[in-house]
Amino acid sequence: MSRRSNGLVGIWAEAQRQQQRQREAQARFEREQERRERARQREADRSRCEQKAAYREQREAEARRRTEELDARVEALQGLLASGCRAPAFRAAALTQAERVEPFSPGQLAQPLPMPDPNQQRYQPQGGGWTASRRAQAQAEARARFEADHRAAQDAEARRRHQLDAYQRQYRQWADARLGEIRRHNAGVAEMAAGLREGDPGAVVEYFSAALYASTGWPDDLPRQVSAAYDSGARQLVLNWELPRYDIVPEAKSVRYMVNADQEKEAPRPVTQRRALYRDVLAQCLLLVLRDLYAADEFGALESVALNGFVDDHNPTTGRRAPMFLATVMAPRTAFAELHLEQVNAVTCLVEGLRGQLSARPDQYAAVRPGRVPEDVGDGVVTHGGDEEPDLYAMDPLAFEALVAELFRAMGMQAVTTQRSNDGGVDVDALDPAPIRGGKIVVQVKRYRGTVPPTAVRDLYGTVQDAGANKGVLVTTSGFGPGSHTFANGKPLELVAGPELVDLLHRHGLRGRLGGGASPVPASPGSPAPDSPAPASPVPAQRTAPDDGGGGSSGGGRADGAGTDDHNVLGMFWSGGVALDVCALVCHGGRVLDDDHFVFFNNPRTPDGAVRALSPVAPDRAALRVGFDALPSRADRLVVIAAVDPAVDPSADLSGFADAGIRLLDSGGTPLDRLEVSDGRPGETALVLGSFRRRANGDWDFVPGGKGYRGGLEELVREYGIDVE
Repeated sequence: MSRRSNGLVGIWAEAQRQQQRQREAQARFEREQERRERARQREADRSRCEQKAAYREQREAEARRRTEELDARVEALQGLLASGCRAPAFRAAALTQAERVEPFSPGQLAQPLPMPDPNQQRYQPQGGGWTASRRAQAQAEARARFEADHRAAQDAEARRRHQLDAYQRQYRQWADARLGEIRRHNAGVAEMAAGLREGDPGAVVEYFSAALYASTGWPDDLPRQVSAAYDSGARQLVLNWELPRYDIVPEAKSVRYMVNADQEKEAPRPVTQRRALYRDVLAQCLLLVLRDLYAADEFGALESVALNGFVDDHNPTTGRRAPMFLATVMAPRTAFAELHLEQVNAVTCLVEGLRGQLSARPDQYAAVRPGRVPEDVGDGVVTHGGDEEPDLYAMDPLAFEALVAELFRAMGMQAVTTQRSNDGGVDVDALDPAPIRGGKIVVQVKRYRGTVPPTAVRDLYGTVQDAGANKGVLVTTSGFGPGSHTFANGKPLELVAGPELVDLLHRHGLRGRLGGGASPVPASPGSPAPDSPAPASPVPAQRTAPDDGGGGSSGGGRADGAGTDDHNVLGMFWSGGVALDVCALVCHGGRVLDDDHFVFFNNPRTPDGAVRALSPVAPDRAALRVGFDALPSRADRLVVIAAVDPAVDPSADLSGFADAGIRLLDSGGTPLDRLEVSDGRPGETALVLGSFRRRANGDWDFVPGGKGYRGGLEELVREYGIDVE
């Protein structure tokens, strides 16, 4: 007999089924989560692999690009002669200028001003009313308005015509002057051509130098420097031409990306291959110069050319910079005319075909002996910086600015001179089209004889910021003091001194010299060259009482025998109670010139007065007066030192010498900069604070010191070549 369930078992079974379903759902959820996590991990791994592969491909592509650049550079060097032979020959006609000037363009001044129209609404009676008197009054008011406007328009038209006439007169004066310049230039070209036909040495050298500088077959990154003379009897041009240095040939042969090290590795070019390519480049250069000379000889002035190729670099034997001849050849016209230069082996052609000489080890600058140099011809040698070059000091200010603009154009930039008014302190606007490093450049030109004051450099920096330029360049015929270089350091400023300017002009086919040579004549700071306008921010020379030999204020004193007071003051300051003697050594290299050029308590000045001790003015505790332009030409550094005064405290050392520095002041006592120096150390009693070092262009830079000496002043100066008894 069956028994009815009371329902408890069913409830229990249903609960078990619910729990089972929940466990299954949880298991399905966990499996789904695990599946998604595995999928996410696979995606992340794939993404990392793709990124890693993309990064590797990028680095490998960069390595291939660099290798391709090296290959392209080598290919260009190997094809230097063939490419140059395809360039057009230079002709005298290229030197002539077309006799035309910009047409007269008065702009709005050419448009007559409109006269008022009596039929306009403004000149109609307004509000006449009903009465005859009111209508008459309205008509009178309208007529008065018309007559007033008509008179004003006539006056404005008269002013326009007056301005137009004045502008036309100015234009005619300018156009006549410009045409006169062009005609004088063309007359000079015609005179040179006549001289070429007559075999005039000056004309021959001038013309063929121009042909070399104007050659489009000579790469822009190769040097262009020439010294030449012409033997009219033998109709032979003798010249020295600068060749590229050994680094023209890439040292690396290829670049490969190292995956494990994650870096690029350069494979070096074999030494024998690099030397052979360099010899080939030198031979191609000489053949290309010969080609340009003979191709330009439309007047038949050359029967032969004696060509010497030199490299301007440091001589490995002496360590001094000097020209070293690596190739020489004397090529008759008849022998050269038989050559097909695009098909020859350059080295074989030069050495065997033309019987020239080529250094066997040009990479080591093993020199050859030239057969004939320009100096052998006579006094007609034309070299850069000679009397035939225009004197930059005597050049018209506008012509000097135009020359600087032409230099920037020769360097591959776009450049124009600015107007004489409202130029914002900018003389030349330049634009460097090169990507990344290029951009807008503002140029200021200072045709000075004396040192350019730091205020001019500061003004240029303000102009750069105001104009939103990428760089500012200050070009001068003189030089810059240490204050200018210190201020310009780390800023988008470039300072071009006179000697550097002359070198740049010569390297880019332009001409110029500084007076009788390459060194500026010292004068007052900020004083312009003769007949030049006053600078925008002049700094007058300080005039003070005669110096007493060592005392006086830190802003006073004149150098002996100098007609100016162009100097700086070095004010030394420090904390601590240590008493110090601050001294100076005028040196060449690491040796003082002589005992008289050691300025200390027993010798307060150098014989020429260029360096002397001064009484300090607070906050300075010691001071020196230095005329950098007046230092001897053989001096290349001024060393500033400090030593404990044993007479005050024999047991003291430099541990109390801290928070020290040098205040650089101009001749009027105006602070220019603060130069940091090293603190003292226990046990040391003398310290080199720093040295001012002369650059190749004649300017001075400050180099901090820091070397200490336990033996005091005697040990320090003994190291600089002074015998202490």
